[in-house]
Amino acid sequence: MSTLPACPKCKSAFTYEDDALLICPECSHEWSATDAAPAADAAAVVRDGVGNVLVDGDTVSVIKDLKVKGSSLVVKVGTRVKNIRLVEGDHNIDCKIDGIGPMKLKSEFVKKA
Repeated sequence: MSTLPACPKCKSAFTYEDDALLICPECSHEWSATDAAPAADAAAVVRDGVGNVLVDGDTVSVIKDLKVKGSSLVVKVGTRVKNIRLVEGDHNIDCKIDGIGPMKLKSEFVKKA
């Protein structure tokens, strides 16, 4: 009897095989046996609001007016942000915006320029 990997979503050990898929009976998550290994690399990929992959040093533009928390400033649509840095966390872009200063942005509110 072979040992199957635990579910990547809920970490359940009760996975079973159905043709080429592995299935978790607890959370109903289905994945390919070949996809089980590179799950950590897939989480590290940061995509913009359109689906383009972002990397350190990219230039992006803001696609939605963003209010700056604790201030009356607003980052307007179309503002270009140069030389971004990708970081871990909820706000995954660390940058400096001209006229506003250092900020953290969510990647879903920018697009690669």
